[in-house]
Amino acid sequence: MTTSPALGRRDRKKLETRAALSAAALRLVAANGLEHVTVEQISEACDVSSRTFFNYFASKDEALIGGDSDIAQTLEMFRALPAGTSLVEALRLAFVPVILQMEDHRETISLRLRVIHDNPQLLPRLLATGVESEMAVAAAIADRLDLPADHPFPAVAAAVVGAAFRVALMRWATEDHPATLATLADEAFDVVASGLTPPTTKDS
Repeated sequence: MTTSPALGRRDRKKLETRAALSAAALRLVAANGLEHVTVEQISEACDVSSRTFFNYFASKDEALIGGDSDIAQTLEMFRALPAGTSLVEALRLAFVPVILQMEDHRETISLRLRVIHDNPQLLPRLLATGVESEMAVAAAIADRLDLPADHPFPAVAAAVVGAAFRVALMRWATEDHPATLATLADEAFDVVASGLTPPTTKDS
């Protein structure tokens, strides 16, 4: 995978704190049940205050699902890439920091999927977060391509790219795949870049 610009120390620290809070929330809920875990307990597990928790997440459910910080970081990277970069490549590069962070927390990602499976009441929040993220990506694509907000292309492109990333993530997190998430994401983005051209053989 082509690398994107490195994050600064402050941004890395924020990502580490956010990841630690999310992981603590998932571990506590997996062990004790959703209704029996509080924000205070999650904060205490990470040795931070509840106020610090709310600097990263608006609620316990958001810590379990993941809020908008990941997509905000992705969009910031996307907007900073040179105008001459192709759309698919710009989106691929924009996901790099999030992918690298996820690779350091594979166990947490798998646990998140299990917690969501065991607590279907989290699904509406997951769906809402996905829709919000997709709309934000579509808006950024429209800006980059100088297209009107109601043009169908940005929305379709955002949906396709989001699906490609989810396919890579699910393969990596649930199948104990030997490849890295970065490699699987590259494969998925290559399918998008090909214009969904079918492979020439079954093994391709």
